This record gives sequence, structure tokens and C-alpha cells, in this order.
Amino acid sequence: MQQSYNIYKGLQKPLEYKGFRGKFIYWGIASLLLGLVFGAIVMATLSMLAGVLVLVIIMLGGLAYTAKLQKNGLHHKTRSSGHYLFASTIKYPIYDKKE
Repeated sequence: MQQSYNIYKGLQKPLEYKGFRGKFIYWGIASLLLGLVFGAIVMATLSMLAGVLVLVIIMLGGLAYTAKLQKNGLHHKTRSSGHYLFASTIKYPIYDKKE
């Protein structure tokens, strides 16, 4: 008698959390931490209101920027339109003989 087992098919998918996938999760966390650090520095030096304002602007700006970059995909590649010719730098000694 043969037994069959279910195979989990989600192993090759990127990690996802709150709409952010793969490397963009780390980018979102970095923008949150940068907002906290700069907000705390501004709170300590200037005022609490300015610190909260800096905190919110950096956090929301960083998350919006990360979401915008994520729309290009996890593996963002430059998509150039046009035809390119690459000159070869390989020298073939057989063909360079002067007779």
C-alpha cells in the first residue's frame, strides 16, 4: 500500500508581512528605526513637537518610498529599450597574422 504526503508549495515564495515582501521588509524596518532615532535626537535637542514631526515624516516617507520601490519587483532590473553593440576585446592570433 502506497502512502501519499501533501507537499507544502509555498516554500519558494518570498516572505511577506503587511504587504511588504522579501528585502522590502527590512527596508521598512530600517525606515521605522531611522525615524525613531532621528525623532529622539530632535526631541532632545529642539522640542518635543519638532521631534514628533520629524519622527512621523521620516517613518511615513520611508514606508511610502519602500512601497513605491516594491512595485518594481523584488529583483529590480533596468529595462532599456534599444539595440546595443558590444565590441569584442578578444584578439585571435590566427587572424592577426600578416602575410
